[in-house]
Amino acid sequence: MSRLIYPIIGLTLTVVGCASLNPQPLQSSAKALDVANIRTIEYSGAGRWYQFGQAPNPESSWPPFDVSSFKADINYVTAAARVQITRSQTIESGRLRPVPVEQKVDQYISGTTAWNLTRPANAPQSATPIATSQPIAVEERTAEIWATPQGFLRAALANNASSKPDHGGTEVAFTVNGKYRYVGNINANAEVTRVQTWIDNPVLGDTLVETKYSDYRDFGGVQFPAHIVRSQGGYPVLDIDVSSVKVNPPAEFSVPEEIANAKSSVSVRADKLADGVYYLTGGTHHSVAIEQRDHVVIVEAPQNEERSLAVIAKVKETIPNKPIKFLVNTHAHFDHAGGLRTFVDEGSTIVTHQDNQPYFQKVWAQPRTLNPDRLAHSKKAAAFKTFTDKYVLSDGNRSIEIYPIAGNGHNDAFALVYLPTEKILIEADAYTPTASNVPQSAKPNPYTVNLYENVQQLNLDVKQIAALHGPNVVTLDNLRTAITVR
Repeated sequence: MSRLIYPIIGLTLTVVGCASLNPQPLQSSAKALDVANIRTIEYSGAGRWYQFGQAPNPESSWPPFDVSSFKADINYVTAAARVQITRSQTIESGRLRPVPVEQKVDQYISGTTAWNLTRPANAPQSATPIATSQPIAVEERTAEIWATPQGFLRAALANNASSKPDHGGTEVAFTVNGKYRYVGNINANAEVTRVQTWIDNPVLGDTLVETKYSDYRDFGGVQFPAHIVRSQGGYPVLDIDVSSVKVNPPAEFSVPEEIANAKSSVSVRADKLADGVYYLTGGTHHSVAIEQRDHVVIVEAPQNEERSLAVIAKVKETIPNKPIKFLVNTHAHFDHAGGLRTFVDEGSTIVTHQDNQPYFQKVWAQPRTLNPDRLAHSKKAAAFKTFTDKYVLSDGNRSIEIYPIAGNGHNDAFALVYLPTEKILIEADAYTPTASNVPQSAKPNPYTVNLYENVQQLNLDVKQIAALHGPNVVTLDNLRTAITVR
């Protein structure tokens, strides 16, 4: 009788024996990949990374980035990891994007806590990095630990995995914490060739994360794949050629004090822009509430249900006794559409570009067993109003004008909102104002140039810009300055 103790997804699981599985293929693979002797592993390489949830139109794949350096350090004993990526966006033919800028990503997970370390823009490498909490990344980063070949085998041994023959190899399956299902394939050479698992996403629901491994080689005494391809939501998110593997390097990642002590509650602040118009801030993504005669219109439901519930509560406090009749969505990127389902459950009609409706209907019909939201319980049908040209929501007193943003490389089904009486422009991602102490880029962002061109072509008289990212409300002069060549 063997007694194995493995921390899996933040918990220490004790398993006595493995009676429910056919041990031979699993044990053979664990021996071949030296699982018993590997506590930590580091692998590095180069290739491509893809920005999940940021497709340029609802039916396209995630946009690619060239990766000059990728390094993952994983601690299987403490269920912790660090991933460092140096990347720049790939120039895509026929799509005008900002000049690629090298980005350095430094992301962590330890148990059930995830965070990133970043340096302020234009700060020297000697500057102290800032830790930012990433609670929505916990499931994904945990899955990345246990989907590695050695991680999968270790987790399978700790969770009474079942196995069956499959196309000349063996399929191994198990469930962690009664919730997270893993299915992997071991070939005749005792190599893990594929791992599938499912995590929750506010837009997609139960989302398949599939990692394929090929071209196993001996890296300093350990067998490890030289090629890794990971897909999420049906499209690639990582494609790496591995050049180096180290076994049992130091890999201790302590949760920063400011992250460990951080409060997890979502706060929303309502700042009055005009009579009956409120700028809803308090995080990285903003919304705007607009009062009409017998109801309220909200522009944007970003991030997730938690954020949308906080926005709804603030709106009911600020504009009491009026239902939220309409929710205007600027585009389908996941960080701007993650809270839409909450407003459907609230009874709001979703106003969005015509190209977005079939996509939302398709993905909202997918299973949501991992983290059922309110709409999954209420099963209310989504109501839409869509547009391809100017669209007006009016109560006979205040008009809200919605326009497609034509020709913008950021998204093909993109919208801005304009209040003609108040002369307020509301937009997301086309222009993100920066703090006053941040130096202006030498070359204007083409998304911002395009926004200004749209404003001019539509003849909009803009006095205030309530950007749905950024530190404050700005003016059209600020927008002009942002597109001025230095």
